Amino acid sequence: MYQQYFTEEHELFRQSFRAFLNKEVIPNIDQWEEDRKTPRAIWKKMGDMGFLGLSYPEAYGGMGLDFFYDVVFNEELGRTNSGGFAITQQVTQYMSCPYILKYGSERLKQKYLPGIIKGELISSIAITEPGAGSDAANIQTKAVKEGDFYIVNGSKTFITNGVYGDFLITVVKTDPTAGTSGVSLLVIDRNAEGVSANKLKKLGWHSSDTAELSFDDVKVPAENLIGQEGSGFYYLMNGLQLERLVAVPAGITACEHAIEMTLKYMSERKAFGRPINKFQVLRHRIAQLSSEIAAAKAFSYQCCKMYTDKVYDVKLCSMAKLLVTELCEKVATQCLQMYGGYGFMEDFPMARMYRDVRVGTIGGGSSEIMREIIAKMVIDEVDYQKAEPVPIGESREKSNGSADKPDLEKMLASIQGKAAKASPLGKKLKFNFGEEQLHIDGTGASNAVSMEDADADCVVQVSLSDFIELTKGKLNPMNAVMSGKIKIEGDMGVAMKLQSLFA
Repeated sequence: MYQQYFTEEHELFRQSFRAFLNKEVIPNIDQWEEDRKTPRAIWKKMGDMGFLGLSYPEAYGGMGLDFFYDVVFNEELGRTNSGGFAITQQVTQYMSCPYILKYGSERLKQKYLPGIIKGELISSIAITEPGAGSDAANIQTKAVKEGDFYIVNGSKTFITNGVYGDFLITVVKTDPTAGTSGVSLLVIDRNAEGVSANKLKKLGWHSSDTAELSFDDVKVPAENLIGQEGSGFYYLMNGLQLERLVAVPAGITACEHAIEMTLKYMSERKAFGRPINKFQVLRHRIAQLSSEIAAAKAFSYQCCKMYTDKVYDVKLCSMAKLLVTELCEKVATQCLQMYGGYGFMEDFPMARMYRDVRVGTIGGGSSEIMREIIAKMVIDEVDYQKAEPVPIGESREKSNGSADKPDLEKMLASIQGKAAKASPLGKKLKFNFGEEQLHIDGTGASNAVSMEDADADCVVQVSLSDFIELTKGKLNPMNAVMSGKIKIEGDMGVAMKLQSLFA
C-alpha cells in the first residue's frame, strides 16, 4: 500500500530488525520493566548488527541511508509495547547527537559519534529545568567562560538517559543578558566532577531512566562547545522538528499493535454466550479507531517524505505530533476498556501501553504548545522558517547586514503610512536601532510615528536593516524573535502586534 515510500531493501531491513527485537528484546521487556533499567549490552548488540546510526555518515561508522530506514526503525520500536525501551535510542539517535553531527567540531564528532553508532555510548539532551520547559529561551543554567573552560552551574529535570547515559548535550546560558542570543550548547560528560543525578519515579517508561540533574561548578573544556557560542537556541529550533517527527511512526505502530492485541483478546473472550467481537458497540469502536489510525499513518508518511526531501514544514510536523500522540491516548484508553478488569492488570499488555503513552502529549512540546504553534500559523499567518545560525567566525551584526545602514529619515513617511493604516496599538512602542530610535504612539485614534527617543511600554531592540525587512514583509516577526534578530523588553502584548503593524 505504501510502495511509494518503501523499497524492497527497506522491507528486508524491517524483517531483520523485527526478528532481532522478537528474539532479543520483547521476551525481556517485563524483566527490564521490573528492574527499572534496560541493560547496556542490548545497545551493543544492536550496534554490532548494524541497526544504529542508519542515516549517520559512513565516516563515523554510520550507514548513510535515507530517512525512511529511520522510519522503519522507529515503527518497529513502537511495536515492542515499551516506551521506555524505545525512548532510550530515540533520545540518543534523534534528539541529542544530531546537534553534534550538524554543528559540532570534527573533534567532537570523532569522539562521540562512533561510540553512539556502535551502541557503546548513550546520550541525553538536557533542556528542561524546574522553571523552564517549553520556554527554552528562559533557561537559567549558566556557563561562565574562564580561560579554556566553562564553569557550569544550574539544574535540569525530566532528562531521559540522565542517570545511566554517558554524556549530556546541555543547554546553557553563556550570556544571561542576551536573550535567545545568549543560549549555547555544551557537551558535558555525565560522570564529570560536579554533575549529580537523582533518578525520578515515573508513571510509565519504567525500563528507561529519567533524571533530575545538578551542576555544581562543573568544569567543561571550551572545546566541548557545540558550534558557535550564542547560537544554541537556533540549533534547538532546527532540531525540534526531527525530535517530534520520530515520535510519530512509533506512535502509529503502537496503535496498530494495540488493535492487534485487542482483536485477539476479543475473539477469545466470551460474554453472554458469544465472543465480545460480535457486540456491535465494540465492533464499531474498533472500526472507528482503525480508520483514524489509517488516516494518521498516511499523513505521517507524507510528513516523513517532506523531511526526506529537506522541506522544513513546522505546521504539518506539529500537526502530526499533536494528532498521533493524542490518538495514542485514545487507542490505549478504548482498547483497555475492551479487556474489562483484566486491562487494569500488569500481566496484560494494555496496562503498560496505557501508562506509557501518557507522556506523548507532554514531551517534545506539549499538545498545548503544538496547538498554539498551529494556531499562529493558521490564524495569525505566522511563517516559521528554518533558523539560520551565524557562521562560525562571523558576528551576528555582520550577518544582519548592518554594515550597509539605510537612511531612517528617508523611510519615515512610508513607515508612518503603514502604521497609520494598522489598528491602534493601544500603547507606546519603541524600536531601538542603537544610535537611532523610532517611536510609535498607539494610544490615540491612530498610530503616530516619530524619531524621538521617548519612553515606551515595549522596546524592541533590532538592527535597522532587519527592521526594514520587517516593513517589507520579508522578515517574519516571530521568526526574528526566535532567531535572536529581535530582542523585546517590556509589554509582550504590544510586541505580539508587530505582525499586524506592518502587514
